[in-house]
Amino acid sequence: MSLRPDLTVAAVVERDGQFLLVEERVGNRMVFNQPSGHVERGEQFLDAVVREALEETAWTFRPRALIGIYLWEHPEKQRSFLRVAYAGDVIDHDPARPLDRGIERTVWLDRDQIVARTARLRSPMVLRCIDDYLEGTRLPLDVAKRVLKDAGLSPEARARTLEHPAINRLI
Repeated sequence: MSLRPDLTVAAVVERDGQFLLVEERVGNRMVFNQPSGHVERGEQFLDAVVREALEETAWTFRPRALIGIYLWEHPEKQRSFLRVAYAGDVIDHDPARPLDRGIERTVWLDRDQIVARTARLRSPMVLRCIDDYLEGTRLPLDVAKRVLKDAGLSPEARARTLEHPAINRLI
């Protein structure tokens, strides 16, 4: 497995007992996933999840809470993924907006319908995020934070911290 997982975000949106999913083409397969994607360099988690939801669904996502942070190791691809999943709602929809490449359509499905499609879920994280949401897991939005390299450190602390070998491997 990779030592550096792909950093992704996901939006969990529930409305009237149904969850917003995308049906997307991955390789030669059609799979279901939450609106999700990679965090871009320099991007904050919240900005990334709002952007990805809009690009993949044409809905404007408003995050309300953090559901969890999930690590999944893809057995066939020898890759790992770190997913930061947010619960929220959608407000504006632009049906004329084109969806991201690979996204065939958006769908609203209840949990039973999602379970019936387990073999077509992009990863086990899809259902796990929904189940954690349904169990009531809600953390404050500011739990997942991005720390800037030099943010808030005094010059002395910055020098001590940035000289530490473990820190230098991370930044």
